[in-house]
Amino acid sequence: MMRWWIASILCAAVMLSAPLQGHHNFADIYLEADTIDIEGEVVEFDYRNPHSWIHIEARDAFGAPKIYSGEWASVSRLERDGNTKDFFKPGDRPRMWASPNRNPNDNRVRIKRLERRRDKWKW
Repeated sequence: MMRWWIASILCAAVMLSAPLQGHHNFADIYLEADTIDIEGEVVEFDYRNPHSWIHIEARDAFGAPKIYSGEWASVSRLERDGNTKDFFKPGDRPRMWASPNRNPNDNRVRIKRLERRRDKWKW
């Protein structure tokens, strides 16, 4: 009987000492101090948890078309702000200011600010 308790305590100690990996640190993926300005056409709006994504086709620094994937807020936060799954549709032309990815070959960015000119909406 005593060995069961010892094994349970050891198991709990190991589990509690392991780092929690439930959510990533944005600074590990994105250059938080930097901001890039992206304006283009929505290809897809992926409304999901833990983060929604806006995929925008825009021109890169050399004028070539490139799809940027902007990591945005959770569904609950977007809904609290009045944004639904139909808020962005393919063809919409938003402008986003975002933190670029640490990997220059990765087109994922973290959205800091977002605007849509046609209705003057801002986030």
